[in-house]
Amino acid sequence: MYELFKNLGAWLVGSEQWTGPDGIAHRLAEHLQYSLLATLIAAAIGLPLGLLIGHTGKGAFVAINLASFGRALPTVGLVVLVFLAGGLSMLPVYVALVALAVPAIVTNTYAGMTAVDPDVKDAARGQGMRGHQVLLQVELPLALPLIMTGLRLALIQVVATATIAAYVSFGGLGRYVFDGLAQRDLVQVLGGAVLVAVVAVILDLALSGLQRFLFRHRTA
Repeated sequence: MYELFKNLGAWLVGSEQWTGPDGIAHRLAEHLQYSLLATLIAAAIGLPLGLLIGHTGKGAFVAINLASFGRALPTVGLVVLVFLAGGLSMLPVYVALVALAVPAIVTNTYAGMTAVDPDVKDAARGQGMRGHQVLLQVELPLALPLIMTGLRLALIQVVATATIAAYVSFGGLGRYVFDGLAQRDLVQVLGGAVLVAVVAVILDLALSGLQRFLFRHRTA
């Protein structure tokens, strides 16, 4: 075991491991590209849907059941299914990652909207605000902490799952995991897993810190 961790440390810090098209720096950039793009697409879908459901109160069952759907989603199975239908491309990977991220965004956006005090909304309407003004000027600002939590959770889930890009012969940090398994190279497999975990933890801590900074004046 000691020898394994010693070899893992040498693999992670070796200068040759960080350069070239197969280097950690390049694979990390690919991984972040997949993750950020998928999360942005999911946000473009999930945020308007969550805001609409939370504002109108219609379709609440969609937001509630999406959470269970996200937990039960067979990500690799979805990649294979879209791969068989659409051929070799990044489309199956993005479809799976977006499908994974949307539930967290919708449910947290909906939760943030429903957490807004009804008296505050009634007061805004009493001042003559229209529906869209109440949404954008009252509900959305008050719901932002929970909305940001949803975006953070979605991004971390996507980062942890973006290794599937390597499953269909693309890049990212998952390349080390799948190549290591094919070559029976346990050090490479562990190296890829450690890198993914470290990236997810760093992003989670950074986004949590940003969230606390932005809403430091909010009362609990």
